[in-house]
Amino acid sequence: MKQQRTWPCKSESPHFTSLPFTKKPLIHNSSPKPSKTHFSYFNPPSSSSSSRPDFSALPYDVVSRIATSFSLPNLRAASLVCRAWRDALKPLREAMVFLKWGKRFKHGRGGVKANLGKALDSFLKGAARGSTLAMVDAGLIYWEMGKKDEAVGWYRRAAELGDPAGQCNLAISYLQANPPNSKEAIEWLYQASIAGHVRAQYQLALCLHQGRGVEQSLQEAARWYVRAAEGGYVRAMYNTSLCYSLGEGLWQSHRLARKWMKKAADRGHSKAQFEHGLSLFSEGEMMKAVVYLELATRAGETAAAHVKNAIVHQLSATSRDKAMLLANNWRALPSSR
Repeated sequence: MKQQRTWPCKSESPHFTSLPFTKKPLIHNSSPKPSKTHFSYFNPPSSSSSSRPDFSALPYDVVSRIATSFSLPNLRAASLVCRAWRDALKPLREAMVFLKWGKRFKHGRGGVKANLGKALDSFLKGAARGSTLAMVDAGLIYWEMGKKDEAVGWYRRAAELGDPAGQCNLAISYLQANPPNSKEAIEWLYQASIAGHVRAQYQLALCLHQGRGVEQSLQEAARWYVRAAEGGYVRAMYNTSLCYSLGEGLWQSHRLARKWMKKAADRGHSKAQFEHGLSLFSEGEMMKAVVYLELATRAGETAAAHVKNAIVHQLSATSRDKAMLLANNWRALPSSR
């Protein structure tokens, strides 16, 4: 199993403040006033029907462009707005059928055998109908096939249409290029990050941490790690824990470091399982320590095995059996990976 190298090496680049986080102030209204009329964009305070928005007046290409990254439930909901939208979104609804079949062929699900060729053909048909979701999946298959130029082409098409996954994948492909195009990668990562894409937030944090394509800023890196961690990205949880533990970019807090390390461990991060096991051992929680160390060992952390074996000899046979039973029945909590 590949080692999870998530903590970047130190950089000598100068610190700076960039990509600031803006927090909207919370407005508390302690004495809400009752209103007889509800005012909103869709229900204006006018009895004239002429003042209501005419959604059907939007050009087909505008409607289609807005909906390029919509999932099937969102497309169905948007198609109910009016007949014009239903007609405009028909190609994207068809694309969802090809997307579904593409995933079946890619993973060998739904009663079909895995077939990358058929999967790619389905994704390309969906992409031809304007779905950025299909464009990204087509790019992923081209990347697996070693056809990186074709992959980057589809990532770029999806990225330019505003798809966060396409923007993130395009950025990563630029970072992995030889030579890397770090400056443009940062621009795409930032766009995807502010749209809420957790993998992009994590990658942006790494670049800020390393000073790659942007001046190094441990404070900004830590903030993006935290945002990605709060969004469920496991590697970001692990790095957030390290930030709190070392006091890098965040105030030092062993309590919060332990909290995020456990979150990462419970979601299957092997290094986090190893380190959380060591933490439990230092606190005298022997049986719990063995469980996490056993999980880390099974995930390929060889150093965890040596520590676990040393602890196991200190446990009773009943405790050893219980620890192994807990490890056998363990299931990772859901995450964004």
